[in-house]
Amino acid sequence: MSTWVSAASQWWVTVEPFGLGAILVMLVAGLIKGVAQPALLFSLAAISCYLLGYVSLAGLLNHFANEGLVTLMLLMLVSLALEKTRLLTRLSRSIGRGSLSITLLRLSFSTALLSSFTNNTAVVASLIGAVRHNTGHAPTKLLLPLSYAAILGGTLTLIGTSTTLIVNSFVVGAGLPAIGFFEFTGIGAIIVIAGVLLLAWLAMFMPDRDTSSTQQGWYLLEAQVSSGSNLVGKSIQDNHLRALKHLYLVELERGGIRICPVPPGLVLQPEDKLRFSGAADAMAILEQFDGLEWFGKQQARGQNLLEAVISPTSSLVGRSLKQAKFRETFDAAVVAIRRGANPLKGGLGDIELMAGDMLVLAPGAHFSQQPLLRDDFLAISGLDISVRLDSRRNLWVLLSFALTIALSVLAVVPLVKGLSALLLFYLGIGAVSFDEIKRRFPLGLMLVVGSALSLANLMLRSGLADTMATWVLAISGGMGVMGAFILVYLLTLLLTELMTNNAAAALAFPIAYAIALSYGVDTRPFILAVVFGASASFISPYGYQTNMMVQSAGNYRFSDFLRLGLPLSVLYSVLVLLLVPAWFPFFDVR
Repeated sequence: MSTWVSAASQWWVTVEPFGLGAILVMLVAGLIKGVAQPALLFSLAAISCYLLGYVSLAGLLNHFANEGLVTLMLLMLVSLALEKTRLLTRLSRSIGRGSLSITLLRLSFSTALLSSFTNNTAVVASLIGAVRHNTGHAPTKLLLPLSYAAILGGTLTLIGTSTTLIVNSFVVGAGLPAIGFFEFTGIGAIIVIAGVLLLAWLAMFMPDRDTSSTQQGWYLLEAQVSSGSNLVGKSIQDNHLRALKHLYLVELERGGIRICPVPPGLVLQPEDKLRFSGAADAMAILEQFDGLEWFGKQQARGQNLLEAVISPTSSLVGRSLKQAKFRETFDAAVVAIRRGANPLKGGLGDIELMAGDMLVLAPGAHFSQQPLLRDDFLAISGLDISVRLDSRRNLWVLLSFALTIALSVLAVVPLVKGLSALLLFYLGIGAVSFDEIKRRFPLGLMLVVGSALSLANLMLRSGLADTMATWVLAISGGMGVMGAFILVYLLTLLLTELMTNNAAAALAFPIAYAIALSYGVDTRPFILAVVFGASASFISPYGYQTNMMVQSAGNYRFSDFLRLGLPLSVLYSVLVLLLVPAWFPFFDVR
């Protein structure tokens, strides 16, 4: 009996690489065809390995407690506060001012720098509205460079993109020294400078295409000019308040007198009330004007806004916000009101509310506990539109984040411990809330990375990675270690364009690691080939999330990505293939 069990065990070990290979083939096919979300496909692959006995339950779950993965999750949550800071507001104000080339350079370099320290998806999401509504240049000439600049900026630091943190998890799991925070910044800086200069030139030839979308009704927003505003003493036209896209100045009220339409030469005075008609995300446009205090701003403290629909049986029907004492009753401030496709006029607090009116709310801490919510509103939902933090908390968020990064770089406090304390601090000062964390928690990314760590470990342990490395070496046709390095980079680049950057890194790392070991060379160049290859999605709109975001916002076609992304991808690849071996030689000469 013991002989039979031993033989069966040996057979199962032998067949494991084939079973794992079949699972990976189905995974790759599913990712390329897009049959389901990557998180579901990776989870199914990892669970299949568990059911087949390739990995124990403890081993599978252990990868979800990986320090690199925990660091990535914490960084994503901390970014919820960083995206509300006024850095993005200041950058937004500069969009559209100056020539197209100057605007492109300013926007691209600033985006790249911001993306090197925070979530590039959040950076792009926060700037899309400002780019689309800028009055100086066609959004189609700016949106795609915005996405590409965010991708390029991710190559500057360890935390610049989730891809690098994922690869670092694999590196630590393989028993190698962790990737340093600024280890490849020199290479990234050269790539960013060259890439942004190319983008600034090529973007001038992008089409000037209409990016507007049909609106089924507009919100009425109200703002007041503060006494110390830079807008005071200048005309409506000089303040660029008339030519805003998707946000129209409907009327101005001064001393109780309403002026409609508003003459472009009218000079603004303190306490003037400006009323706009625009989309829900137009709040970001008002944030760009210094000293323009929009209605409900004092209530909003950096939290995400909500959208509520008034019920036909609501006590609010037939009453104005002032008459209903809305803020005191619901612990929320109304930021904007929308009534179907009918434009609204008059003061926001004086409009007589009707059933079906949609209100944009800045909720207070006790809003969800109000007893009248069910009776007065048909539905309440999040808009994923967050307002900027006040000056004090804005400063605390930026200084504490900079301190956390500095302590990590100086090896005083580990990054995972520093980010944990930082998230608690942000919760304490109200820069983020538990509701935001629950709603924005990157569960999908966690499932992809945790499952990918298990699959990568199995590929190395079962010998499948060695087998695939042998295939790659055979394809190289005796080109040597440099040829293998180029193939690893191109393989990762291809996988990134076909699926997603994180999936590409997860599948390419075991192969790259096995190839480096087979040559007996330093593994660092091959690891960085995966890092840079997985961060180079410029040709396809589907390889990187920011590309998909701007594709919709800019009405881009696939040909637009080829026109701008193909030259950038060629330049990027040439620089990576030249600089990485020069910075990190295959043979350690120390």
